[in-house]
Amino acid sequence: MRAATEGLAASYAACERLTRTHGTTYYWSTRLLPADKRPHVYALYALCRHADDLVDDIDPGERATPTAAEALAGFRDRLFVDLDRGWSGHPVLAAVVDTTRTFDIDPDCYRRFFRSMAMDLTVSRYERYTDLLDYTDGSAAVIGEMMLPVLEPTERAALGPARDLGVAFQLTNFLRDVDEDLDRGRVYLPQEDLRRFGADPWSRRVTPEWRALMRFEIGRTRELYRSADLGLRYLRGRSARCIGAARSLYAGILDRIEASDYDVFSGRARVSTARKLATVTASLVQPAPTGARPKGSRSVVDARRRNARGTTGSKKP
Repeated sequence: MRAATEGLAASYAACERLTRTHGTTYYWSTRLLPADKRPHVYALYALCRHADDLVDDIDPGERATPTAAEALAGFRDRLFVDLDRGWSGHPVLAAVVDTTRTFDIDPDCYRRFFRSMAMDLTVSRYERYTDLLDYTDGSAAVIGEMMLPVLEPTERAALGPARDLGVAFQLTNFLRDVDEDLDRGRVYLPQEDLRRFGADPWSRRVTPEWRALMRFEIGRTRELYRSADLGLRYLRGRSARCIGAARSLYAGILDRIEASDYDVFSGRARVSTARKLATVTASLVQPAPTGARPKGSRSVVDARRRNARGTTGSKKP
């Protein structure tokens, strides 16, 4: 029993280190949560980061190799085996299994997450925005679903805004990371948008066409942030402060992209550590954000996907 307890504590500590090293915005925002909630956020972040590294830390020419696919499948399968038996000896999954059981997180969230991670091994382009949203359902929207039980919202209506916030975070990453995604052979900007504006990311130059494309994509991402804000009223004080801070900091990346004249090729748009600390500190003394009074709880991204399926007659995969 003592060994198991020590192993679980070590797993949570490893997840915290991973979050602090690679997810600084999430890490500092999470400091606003009660101490007993923070380790569970670190566990969920570490799960996603570990899986993401399995599909990102490979040569672009080897993206679809059996080694990469098998590594991801092995990690996924071990998670579900460990969930079934209620414990894990894996340095990350021990904390994930404990968090899942503590907050009764739906295992289907993990199935959808790993489906999207596997897509990164075989899919490098997305024709339409709605195609990209099918990917982000598992890579981003589902992260909001995983987080909600930990945040303990007051109403189920928080679900739609939580999904939109997850996608807003991911789209912000896509816009910030265009250059490094090109190095991996991936383009997450919808092909229909590139044609519409005549923009060519592969040229890695800021042209009038590129500026017009980026203004459009940033506007669309900000629409999701506004939708996500409607969910803040369903969160209690410290949870609302945490999410409000993370939202403010991540949306600030879009401001940095604009300030650089949309040049995402010369360097990475970043929010400084000083600003992160200032935002978190200010959140401690300001009233918890509440968001506007929502008219409903529908997710913007879900509405887009439903409309697309109604137009094409296709079904959700």
